[in-house]
Amino acid sequence: MDGNVETQDTTGAPRRGLIGRLRRRSEAEDGAETDAQEPKKAKSLGPLKMVYAAAAKYPTQIALAFVALLITAGATLAIPAGFKMVIDRGFAEGGDPADIARWFRYLLMIVGVLAIGTALRFYFVSWIGERVVADIRLKVQQNLLRLAPGFYEENSPKEISSRMTSDTAIIEQVVGTTVSVALRNTLMAIGGTIYLFYLAPQMTLGLALVIPAIVIPITVFGRRLRTVSRTSQDRVADVGAMVTEVLSGMKIVQAFNQESREHARFGAAVERTFTIAKRRILIRAVMTSVIILMIFGSITLLMWRGAVGVAEGAISGGTIAAFVITGGLVAGAFGSLTEVYGDLLRGAGAASRLNELLNTQAVIAPPARPEKLPEPPRGALSFRNVTFRYPTRPETAALKDFTLEVEPGETVAIVGPSGAGKSTIFQLVERFYDPQAGTVRLDGVPLTKADPADIRERIAFVPQDGVLFSADARDNLRYGNWQADDEAIWEAARAANAERFIKELPDGLDTYLGESGTRLSGGQQQRIAIARALLRDAPILLLDEATSALDAESEQLVQQALDRLMADRTTLVIAHRLATVRKADRIVVLDEGRIVEQGTHTQLAKAGGLYARLASLQFAATEAA
Repeated sequence: MDGNVETQDTTGAPRRGLIGRLRRRSEAEDGAETDAQEPKKAKSLGPLKMVYAAAAKYPTQIALAFVALLITAGATLAIPAGFKMVIDRGFAEGGDPADIARWFRYLLMIVGVLAIGTALRFYFVSWIGERVVADIRLKVQQNLLRLAPGFYEENSPKEISSRMTSDTAIIEQVVGTTVSVALRNTLMAIGGTIYLFYLAPQMTLGLALVIPAIVIPITVFGRRLRTVSRTSQDRVADVGAMVTEVLSGMKIVQAFNQESREHARFGAAVERTFTIAKRRILIRAVMTSVIILMIFGSITLLMWRGAVGVAEGAISGGTIAAFVITGGLVAGAFGSLTEVYGDLLRGAGAASRLNELLNTQAVIAPPARPEKLPEPPRGALSFRNVTFRYPTRPETAALKDFTLEVEPGETVAIVGPSGAGKSTIFQLVERFYDPQAGTVRLDGVPLTKADPADIRERIAFVPQDGVLFSADARDNLRYGNWQADDEAIWEAARAANAERFIKELPDGLDTYLGESGTRLSGGQQQRIAIARALLRDAPILLLDEATSALDAESEQLVQQALDRLMADRTTLVIAHRLATVRKADRIVVLDEGRIVEQGTHTQLAKAGGLYARLASLQFAATEAA
């Protein structure tokens, strides 16, 4: 594409766009977490509202999970009461052995209820977690598909992909585990505290005085933990993006013997991730240690007092046993809540990033009342005083006051040096961007007033590099027309000189073509792309040097097919090899975003301008070869 795009690497270079804003904010928080401008964000679980909203769509499963949660919490708290009965009544002096059996059967029944309730709780909570993550992924992907290509030039697709996997995994953990643990421990803490007051009010009052003090370290450590957790997730996303980038370009890495450098670069990224992770782990470890020390220390002191009470006969042995067990459960519940809070903060960080992707508005969107394109389609294109700058290069105009009228059925070749603005014309025709000035019209309708889907329905595109998907040959071919049957597919493949090699594939049309079509040669990939455009059968055809990857024999055959395809269609051809555009109705020569020449090959060759110079250089090089 014409126009350099600022891409994001993993070395801390400046970034633009949404991911850049997220990263800069994360790094700013990492360096100054006490910034007074964002105190609420540093400690808020607000971003999890998106997760709650997604889960609220499944009230039945939530209700069943909550019932199971109540059962398990109640059964757990009933165990200390069972031990109290066993000790006070079963082991009492002169007790009947039958009573001992009865109370132990009571305990076994509680254990059975606890086991069944736990299984049900795990199933429904895990189901909700997986379903919520699936829904969030679908919604984010749906929104990403609506965003114009410019968004992915400002924001790294590899990093977005990494966030969709790593962040959704964190949310799955939060919904499927953390929330359940939080609710269970909250019920345990509340129910256990009530039971403790019932058993020994004075001892429990002393324990309750310690609980408010736990809130302070949770708040202090939690704020810092969320900041570090977010930075840690960013570093993990860096690692994922780097892995994808290197594996995708493995041939280049090995061809230039850069394995050692890539290993070192990856090692540096991993170490940065580990450094941040150590800080997160240290904060959680200290937070957990402080709170457990406070809780269990206070319980130990209270147990000491309770033991003295048993010795003095003030309370029974069963009561102190129940108090000890229940106190341990309550202490464990409060201690677990501190860890749960840290996980919830991590989930809030993940949700905030996904929420921003979900709420990003499409720059190129259908108008409220789109104007219908005329029927039947004519294929007329019009550029009037168009000026366009890429968002990543606002200081440089890719097209400057560009005016061009393309008649229906006309074949116009666009030539010029690299960076002249050739590919930009294609980008505007398909309305991947809107110009900052001027208008682009299709059949007399300004593109900004039409639905982008209607515009693209009338266009078939063959890129310079055949872009294929990780699917079988049939799906790649019918991507241009998903309703095409096998007969139409084979006809298009035959016209694109792809029939022979497709039939030679192990499973024909059902052959998996590999990641991005890597099981095919470059020329074969290009012929699949041409057949895909043939199946599109659109009134406008965009060819970005469509025969560049073919050998001489295949180029001749495919060029014949393209000649048939271009008949009665409006065709724009970007040509780097000028020999391929001699038959064009008109040749438009671009330089620095402006039209500097127009005419036929013969006219331009005689004019002695830029086209003539480019042609003489190419033809001289061909003859020398």
